[in-house]
Amino acid sequence: MHPCIHASNTPDKAAFIMGHTGEVVTYGELDARSNQCAQLLRSRGHGVGASVAILMPNNVRYFEICWAAQRSGLYYTPLSTHLTADEIEYIARDCGAEVLIASHELRDVAEELVERLPGVRTRLMVGGVAPSFESYEEVVGAESSARISDEREGQDMLYSSGTTGYPKGVRLPLPDREVGEPDYVALGMMHGFWKVRPEDVYLSPAPLYHGAPMRCSMAMLRIGATVVVMERFDAEQALALIERHRVTLSQWVPTMFVRMLKLPESARSRHDLSSQRLAVHAAAPCPIPIKQEMIEWWGPIIYEYYSATEAIGATEIDSEEWLAHPGSVGRPTVGTPHIVDDEGNELAVGEIGSVYFDGGHQFAYHNDAEKTAKSYDERGWATVGDMGYLDEDGYLYLTDRKTNMIISGGVNIYPQETENVLITHPKVADVAVFGVPSEDFGEEVKAVVELAKGEKSSADLEQALMAFCREHLSKLKCPRSIDFEAKLPRAENGKLYKRRLRERYWEGHETRIL
Repeated sequence: MHPCIHASNTPDKAAFIMGHTGEVVTYGELDARSNQCAQLLRSRGHGVGASVAILMPNNVRYFEICWAAQRSGLYYTPLSTHLTADEIEYIARDCGAEVLIASHELRDVAEELVERLPGVRTRLMVGGVAPSFESYEEVVGAESSARISDEREGQDMLYSSGTTGYPKGVRLPLPDREVGEPDYVALGMMHGFWKVRPEDVYLSPAPLYHGAPMRCSMAMLRIGATVVVMERFDAEQALALIERHRVTLSQWVPTMFVRMLKLPESARSRHDLSSQRLAVHAAAPCPIPIKQEMIEWWGPIIYEYYSATEAIGATEIDSEEWLAHPGSVGRPTVGTPHIVDDEGNELAVGEIGSVYFDGGHQFAYHNDAEKTAKSYDERGWATVGDMGYLDEDGYLYLTDRKTNMIISGGVNIYPQETENVLITHPKVADVAVFGVPSEDFGEEVKAVVELAKGEKSSADLEQALMAFCREHLSKLKCPRSIDFEAKLPRAENGKLYKRRLRERYWEGHETRIL
């Protein structure tokens, strides 16, 4: 259960393929290159438990760096390429990074960090050099490809997306197992419903600095499957890659489904997608009409799971179950969900409250005991701040993040419901709904819309979209006004940085939701 084993048994098999360039890296090459990087890290004095920060978009060096850390007993923290220097500095300090590996296209922000991060002793740059960095290719390429003498399993250290403030890291203990010994927790889902086999080809269209793409891709490489990595998501290219590489497994977020469904019919129908046996989605609630369309298009291969970086619990649901329970994220596979009100009372079936899990994995936010404590109640149940409800069959439904809830005239409004309606309009490419100041109600519903290609904003279109919303929802849940933006601030894993939009409207006001 490790690339080194596959490098020995099937050295010429493709470990991963870059989607845009088509560059293939075999298991033999991945093993040798990760060994060289591990040799360098050890030679620079980065011992077991040290931390490596990775600031790169998806590229051909990403996996070898992660596997170098993984086989050296190091922690590795992928950093979003959209973070500011201040945000990167915060994470790098918080995780205790001794190594910073950056790509040349991000050299400006990387150079800005040099003086700010005195604890970083090794600075490497991929694809070029900058004054304060060494060439990754040059220094790693000079190392031996033999395995280091003190190999042991390392661990990723991932950070929350920071949609409501600075990200928080989850630092797990280093695994107490030999290199190559199966990680039954991480691989449980892969061997369970996914039934991953070495013959599988897995398409990863999202950035590797996010938890699900990183962890699932690393698990695929443990198993010996082939990973197809998109450098960046493009809807039609994703379909073309499925056909070209006969992809059997893929993983998405709902915004990617939306982009593919809004392609012209000629683009949607020109690619052979019949090789797929499972298409997984997660990370955000999927609008019911969008998922229905995907199942009609791809067949009953759509599978959803709900979890979080904190791993407090998980649910799963396949297409047949979902069609019987539309909108659900499934029944629990890890932990037991409970729906709780603000006083800590467990709510009845169908009532909306905070989603807690009992019996899942224990976690702690690194260097933030206060936030960790607030995530647990007196019973030891844990939450990451999601809202939802359970039905009579034990299926969980998510309504929104608690921090996104709008309170208008004392009524709780969950903007995800409104967003799920507006995104189905053919002229809407993306949408954010949140509360803005109201003299009469405290807050009122505002929508900010990114229009589909070729569409132009107008007062008539604003009225038409509000009328469309009222056809499907009560007036209370519909926006009182709509603004138009060229591009919404959405992370490539589908998460919307709603705070950045909302702050414009709350400037000069005090509110509990900022």
